[in-house]
Amino acid sequence: MLRRDGDGIGLTTVYRALQSLLDDKIVDVLRREDGEALYRLCGEAHHHHLVCRSCGSTVEIEGSSVEKWAEAVAQEHRFREVGHTVEIFGLCSKC
Repeated sequence: MLRRDGDGIGLTTVYRALQSLLDDKIVDVLRREDGEALYRLCGEAHHHHLVCRSCGSTVEIEGSSVEKWAEAVAQEHRFREVGHTVEIFGLCSKC
């Protein structure tokens, strides 16, 4: 939008802003199989994602069974302060 409006912006500035948004948990990042980083705006509550392998469309989902499983595995192995991310990949209805 900046370039379209005739304003310049450096790539370093863009990546610095993205890192700041990531640090503040406003966005998260998904690494594609080819290494490309995709940044997404996310909700505040803990959640997981369904991701389309073709178009990259993403849906936030809850995963109470995943939460229970992660907690049980952590306890079984005597881990604490455990976190996790879950990405489920497939093809969306449009693709």
